[in-house]
Amino acid sequence: MTGGGGALPGRGGLRAVLAAWPAILGALTFRYAAYAGMTALALWGELRAAPTLPDALLERLPYVPWIDRANYWVWLAVYLPLAAVLLWTEPRRWVRYMVTGGLVSLARGVTIALTGLGAPDPAHAGPGIGSRDFGTAFAELLSPLGVFDRGAIAAYLTKDLFFSGHVATTFLLWLYLRGRPVLAPVALLASLAVTASVLLAHLHYSIDVVGAWAITFAIFVLREGWPRPR
Repeated sequence: MTGGGGALPGRGGLRAVLAAWPAILGALTFRYAAYAGMTALALWGELRAAPTLPDALLERLPYVPWIDRANYWVWLAVYLPLAAVLLWTEPRRWVRYMVTGGLVSLARGVTIALTGLGAPDPAHAGPGIGSRDFGTAFAELLSPLGVFDRGAIAAYLTKDLFFSGHVATTFLLWLYLRGRPVLAPVALLASLAVTASVLLAHLHYSIDVVGAWAITFAIFVLREGWPRPR
């Protein structure tokens, strides 16, 4: 353990990235495999009936259509650049981040399979897996295009709720960027913006957000130790 996940930035740049390429490739492979496992469990969850539950917070938040349409792209716009900067400046720490992210994905797949939650706002949810067979939907979601295709994700996945992947990934990225004078505040604001967007788009229950924070933080602590105060 590193004693809180807040180690000072190490030497980065192209040379450091090239020196760490076997670990980087291994981390990417594990992360993709974890995403595949999570996706399989999420698609399995789509095949069973699940109720829509009351939510004290969502009942007081309006549904904002343009935020719903932009939500996925907002997540990509804040997640990819921050992750790329972490890779460039601290490739070894990025490897640890990716492995932790894979563990969070696997935990998310398990919790989705354990809970049966229907879309919090069925009127604005996608159609679900529908007539597509499991294999076709799985292959599309795992293709390089499908991973970044909001349309495919919105169409096939309507019950992958507890816990929020958007919130978990951006929150975890902030945890790994803590202590960086510029990157940490940007990552925190980005995570809060993504959290607000999934709620205003009525994509998740409020408990999905709380669960994302709790489970992600627990896995981070198990990997990196308790964060030291800043």
